[in-house]
Amino acid sequence: MNASSRHSPPRAGTRNAPAAAGPADATQLASLLRPVVTAAGLDLENVRITAVGRRRLLKVVVDGDGGVTLDAITEISRALSAELDANGAMGEAPYTLEVSSPGAERPLTEPRHWRRAAGRRVRVPLAGRSRAGDTPKGPAAVEGRVLTASETGVVLEVAGRRREFGYAELGPGKILLEFGHVTADADGGDSDGH
Repeated sequence: MNASSRHSPPRAGTRNAPAAAGPADATQLASLLRPVVTAAGLDLENVRITAVGRRRLLKVVVDGDGGVTLDAITEISRALSAELDANGAMGEAPYTLEVSSPGAERPLTEPRHWRRAAGRRVRVPLAGRSRAGDTPKGPAAVEGRVLTASETGVVLEVAGRRREFGYAELGPGKILLEFGHVTADADGGDSDGH
């Protein structure tokens, strides 16, 4: 899901905060925007700036437990826009703000990513193991369903067996798309697993 809004620099005298000396980079913008995203109960996943003609495109990716609704994307987009304009963080050139949630192609690299992938089928490289899992030859991969994830590791169902992995044993995981798979939600209801 994403929402976009276009911004032109405010006319002289309309800013409440002093203008920045120039546009901020992605790291500075992430530091500025993270508190706004956190206050909305979401996590800031990525900030990227690219040039598109005379404009700049600011892409902000947010996520939350249970996903992110279109209404939440719209609300956070407004809040981020207000913060950017109040601080002059994008400088004087016009820009487009695009706020979205991560797609299934996002690598699973943080404990929260793994936690949010519970019930999903994944493929993940194993760091420093052979295909048999007993000799340190090179990375092999494992496919399985995420059962649980904690701050230290993940439990996968692999070929009908529960296997525990510490995050240090794993490379970036990838969600495998499944069509028609049904899983039980935490409240006991059914969902399509997507």
